[in-house]
Amino acid sequence: MRRGLVHVLAWTLATGAAATLSWWGVHTVLAGTAYDPPRALPVTAADATTQESKALASATPDRPSPSRSPSASPSRPSARPKPSRPPARTPEASPSPSGQVKSYDTDGGRVVFSLGTASAMLVSATPGTGWSMQVWKTETWIRVEFSSGADRVSVFCTWHDGPPRVEIGNY
Repeated sequence: MRRGLVHVLAWTLATGAAATLSWWGVHTVLAGTAYDPPRALPVTAADATTQESKALASATPDRPSPSRSPSASPSRPSARPKPSRPPARTPEASPSPSGQVKSYDTDGGRVVFSLGTASAMLVSATPGTGWSMQVWKTETWIRVEFSSGADRVSVFCTWHDGPPRVEIGNY
């Protein structure tokens, strides 16, 4: 009986050590896989006032009703997070001063360009579920290709011989 308990105890310790080592290895690998959160699209000046007023209307703090006395319930901080300043934009995400932000939805995903008078910038490109994405950039064109198996969708933005124009092709 005692010999059986020793075997069970040894097996339990070995299994626990193996599980702990495996968990630690997986945790170490997965801890480095954090990704940057998606960036918000830039808002044009005309939309800023409308969206700001909507945001302010929906962000009113919880206040006690006039019928309650201040001593009836203890003061507590609001559960809503306080608005912070917007994150700094990277140069790639900010549209040119004379640019117009346009979005193009395809079967493979969504591409947003800032189209100026003589150039363009990629604001964002988001693949759809089950699709992967690749981006190529030069001084006179940008190509975003979405792929899923044998299906391909390319979004070309060119401006080498005039104002930017966008072409979408399914292959």
